Amino acid sequence: MAPERDGAREQRHPAGATAAGRARTPRLDQPRPPRRRLLPEWDPEAFGRLSERIARFLGTGRFIVWMTVVIIVWLVWNISAPEELRFDEYPFIFLTLMLSLQASYAAPLILLAQNRQDDRDRVNLEQDRKQDERAIADTEYLTREVAALRIGLGEVATRDWIRSELQDMMKELEERQDGHRDHHGPIATMRAQRSPGRDADDR
Repeated sequence: MAPERDGAREQRHPAGATAAGRARTPRLDQPRPPRRRLLPEWDPEAFGRLSERIARFLGTGRFIVWMTVVIIVWLVWNISAPEELRFDEYPFIFLTLMLSLQASYAAPLILLAQNRQDDRDRVNLEQDRKQDERAIADTEYLTREVAALRIGLGEVATRDWIRSELQDMMKELEERQDGHRDHHGPIATMRAQRSPGRDADDR
């Protein structure tokens, strides 16, 4: 019975099939192999920075001046130069194609630069909002602390209050001393009125 069971197990799960099945399943402790791409790869940040530089240059007066100079030279050359050297005669179709090509590239570059600027503005606004929330929380905390200090100072003895309490105590002590003198006053007068002889007789 045991050899038959071993043979059945070998038929059901061959060694090669199990190894191939395990090899096909991806393992979590190993990184995936890089996929092959037909298109070339580029750094989007570097391309974005380049587009921003181009967009900044397109929005300057220097670009307008250079563009005007190039167009004037192009027109003058193709009008006044000999026919053998002219490369774009009237109606200047090649110049129109170049300008439309430049415009078709300039518009996406400007939009990409604007999108990057919008992303930066969004991040800055989020940071400003968080900073404002922290400032509001700190202000509320300081307001509560100032209110607690005011309440605590209201319960603390001030200089005027201590002075008034000391004056009241002095008055009370003076009144007690005056009452003590009045109470022992007749006895002291009687002792003073006694004669010295009588005191000697009493002794």
